[in-house]
Amino acid sequence: MAQKNSAISGLKVLLGVSGGVAVYKAVDLASKLTAAGVLVDTVMTENACRFVLPKSFEAVTARPVYTSMWENPAGFQIEHIHLTDSADIVVVAPATANIIGKTANGICDDLLSTTLCACSQKKVLFAPAMNEKMWTNPTVGKNIETLKKMGFEIIGPEKGRLACGTEGIGRMSEVPEIIAQIEKIAKKNK
Repeated sequence: MAQKNSAISGLKVLLGVSGGVAVYKAVDLASKLTAAGVLVDTVMTENACRFVLPKSFEAVTARPVYTSMWENPAGFQIEHIHLTDSADIVVVAPATANIIGKTANGICDDLLSTTLCACSQKKVLFAPAMNEKMWTNPTVGKNIETLKKMGFEIIGPEKGRLACGTEGIGRMSEVPEIIAQIEKIAKKNK
């Protein structure tokens, strides 16, 4: 696990959380990043809120959680612009096929997709998580390639037991691997 004197201490991470079973790992990621001295702001999709309540992220980060373009917990600011401007790195974990497709195709219909559209000048790391049948869908593959061409980084997914009970590729990378990748990105950008 990262330490407070690590390469990420003092970093500002915007954590985008889309709606998949791996949301529980995102809470752990937010907790470990915060413990390492990272300032974590969280944006959750409506579907992510069906898996884990925003209060879970608020509890581990001691920061407000953003869930809607129409509510503003931090005062009068245009949130999707403010959130990207204040972040050093944007991490999307879990990154579902839905948010990957929206981002690759410029669809902006919620706070997270709109925020991702506004971060073309930021380092962005996607941690995909979905069923193997979805991950191997040619459209998802095309969208991943589009994200890479846009300069976004991808970590995972990994092979293992999936939510449906089968074995295959589609598990979100483990938290220590995601933190290690964030550290690499932070070191490259110093």
